Amino acid sequence: MLKEAEQIGLGGGCHWCTEAVFQNLAGVGKVSQGFIRSDPPHESWSEAIIAAFNPEKIDYAILIEVHLRTHASMSQHKMRGKYRSAIYTFNDHQSALVKNVLERLQPEFDEQLITMVLPHREFKPSDERFQNYYSTNPERPFCRTYIDPKLRMLREQFSEY
Repeated sequence: MLKEAEQIGLGGGCHWCTEAVFQNLAGVGKVSQGFIRSDPPHESWSEAIIAAFNPEKIDYAILIEVHLRTHASMSQHKMRGKYRSAIYTFNDHQSALVKNVLERLQPEFDEQLITMVLPHREFKPSDERFQNYYSTNPERPFCRTYIDPKLRMLREQFSEY
């Protein structure tokens, strides 16, 4: 018996990039691109996606590792307000599970992860013209420069997904 799809919010870099990465993972259904906010002091809107996924086809550990490896998850750069490195959870159980996965993955990274686990409070989608950005604009310079390398890494390191 298949589990129902679950949702998770992911933010860290440009939502065009994050959308393209997660649209290419088996087990991930719908990817909604837009802006997420959480509780204070993280109530400002930050670029992110919400991914609906089947946990029997792709588990939290893979989703989180892909997320960490496809944005600057160890860098506290000046654009963190717009590109908050976070995993937005929808309930306490999911939050605990995500924190456990982050703790298990930390030793695989050379520096301390800065990715926060935050409660999802609100989502607003991007303008329609920006939805499915990579799939409708793969030849654009932004896509070639920033998204193509992430998709190459995805094919190389996570090919089974």
